[in-house]
Amino acid sequence: MALQRLDNQSARRLFLDRHALLEQPAGPAKGADLLALIQRLGFVQLDSINTVARAHDVILYSRRPGYRAKHLKQLYERDRGLFEHWTHDAAMIPMAFYPHWHLRFLRDTELLRNRWRNWRRDGFEAQFETVLNHVRDHGPVSSSDLGKDEKKGSGGWWDWHPSKTALEYLWRSGALTVVGREGFQKRYDLTERVIEEHLRPGTSCDETATINWLCSAAMDRLGFATSGELAAFWDTASPVEAKIWCAEQLRRGELEEIEVEQADGKLRKVFARPGTVKAAAELGPAPGRMRVLSPFDPALRDRKRAERLFGFHYRIEVFTPALRRQYGYYVFPLLEGIRLVGRIDMKADRDADVLRVTAVWPERDVKWSPVRARRLEAELGRVARFAGLSRVCFTDGWLR
Repeated sequence: MALQRLDNQSARRLFLDRHALLEQPAGPAKGADLLALIQRLGFVQLDSINTVARAHDVILYSRRPGYRAKHLKQLYERDRGLFEHWTHDAAMIPMAFYPHWHLRFLRDTELLRNRWRNWRRDGFEAQFETVLNHVRDHGPVSSSDLGKDEKKGSGGWWDWHPSKTALEYLWRSGALTVVGREGFQKRYDLTERVIEEHLRPGTSCDETATINWLCSAAMDRLGFATSGELAAFWDTASPVEAKIWCAEQLRRGELEEIEVEQADGKLRKVFARPGTVKAAAELGPAPGRMRVLSPFDPALRDRKRAERLFGFHYRIEVFTPALRRQYGYYVFPLLEGIRLVGRIDMKADRDADVLRVTAVWPERDVKWSPVRARRLEAELGRVARFAGLSRVCFTDGWLR
């Protein structure tokens, strides 16, 4: 029997809907409403680069223009609605999901111990008790509070002193919890002083139940996916575990196979919940306004998926030498409706109180009409206000 087919336009709408980008950017952006948005996304990736605003703030602003950084800080540090840990990278995650991270703690316990032993981290294991006792006696600490007499290696920023490595290991394996950041430096406390007891798992872990939750929650947020994409979403379940889960769900009728049309017209076989194709066809149109997205937006995190679905090739060039960059150091994608229409290089010049636009690159098949230019100008005005800047300044020759 022929598989149901999801055309490319419907697939884009469904994917954007699951990432809260199909509706108008509006609505309340703090407290329970902000938490509900993050639960819908699954997590918000953290990143330290601050050319306009930090990645997590741009992600939330692009969906709720009333959002400000203080709202996330309050939800995280005061209300304890979120915890910080790893998915594919460091992220803010709803506290309700904490029990499902016990498997991650257990797996990181062995994975990182073995990896870091061979990664210029000699001596960090000997610091575990010292670090835990210090936190127990003195309260939350940052890495700068420890290891003052310890030497770093010569390998760059990643060559932490042994106590810093111990702090990170104890956090990644669950004994410590990050309770906030000063600047962008993490502060750690004992998990039992931070996480409510009913959320803290015991000594055992039901791997089957956790894998089921991870794969199911990933499917809900992706709309359709291969088993590999499900595994990569939280980056805890292995590809093999996700493949087994999909096969079992398929056998039980909880999933079905469909074909999704890619941007180039090719078809790709994926898994989806029954009724997904019909539900996608019933979604309304996307708003026409233009939006600046973070390079780390959840909708773009899987670069290959974004390229297949939207025909948009994006690679961040932060670590690319300047002379070899195709675009710029930190370039923001531009979303208009259900199309990624270009990318923009801009930076907050706080001394001059200006958002400086260096360049805009429309996608090859996008005509930069006066209407589109006005949409960009309107969006940049909003972004400038969000960043606390008074105006936007375009560099000569900005349209490439």
